[in-house]
Amino acid sequence: MTNDPLVIAGKTFHSRLMVGTGKYPDTETMLRAIEASGAEIITVALRRIDLDAPKRSILDDIDWTRYQILPNTAGCRTAEEAIRVARLARAMGLGDWVKVEVVPDPKYLLPDPIGTYEACKVLVDEGFVVLPYINSDPELAKRLEAIGCATVMPLAAPIGTGQGFSAGLEPIRIIVEQCQVPVVVDAGLGVPSDAAIAMELGCDAVLINTAIAKAQDPVMMAEAFRLGVEAGRKAYLAGRIPKLPYASASSPTEGVVRS
Repeated sequence: MTNDPLVIAGKTFHSRLMVGTGKYPDTETMLRAIEASGAEIITVALRRIDLDAPKRSILDDIDWTRYQILPNTAGCRTAEEAIRVARLARAMGLGDWVKVEVVPDPKYLLPDPIGTYEACKVLVDEGFVVLPYINSDPELAKRLEAIGCATVMPLAAPIGTGQGFSAGLEPIRIIVEQCQVPVVVDAGLGVPSDAAIAMELGCDAVLINTAIAKAQDPVMMAEAFRLGVEAGRKAYLAGRIPKLPYASASSPTEGVVRS
């Protein structure tokens, strides 16, 4: 959908599907799935890279000229840890884009709203392009937009669960209504129909990792998510019919010849 670009921090993308790089069975499958997804933004967990003594890593397998690499602070439990990791990534030459994750709870992996806000405030002030991972909290989303975050990335369900919109659609709908920056649904989506629903709500993009990487056929699932995102976006742009409390005949009743 080249005539309907996604713009983040002044940079234009033609895919509204972002993908992660974790949990794949092997590097070849990961690269084939990324190709099939059509994604242009790829997330990489900085904790999977030895930042103090760099050696061959996942970053060596990805074509930096083709994709926007989005380092993330997965594994950071406090704002201070997230800030430090982001700074180290910048020092390594990974650029200014960072997906901020502050997740202290190892069981449910829900983001810490206060720690996330604190980390984002510091990193925005230091010139980072900040994409924060958050709960589906409309008030927090507005506050993060106000301090200069490039997107907001609310979860649909706890990360890796594949539950879809277990917390309901209404908080996401409110975030879409209230925020001017792109809204990217991140975490919990399980199947392409979940992605289509997110796009039909008016979300600007989705980020998928586990649902693709752990599928029986990751490459086919990546393609399926690409199609789901495209279908959902087209449906949103086309404008759905209103929901009615009663039936409405498909054929008009006016002018019908009656016996």
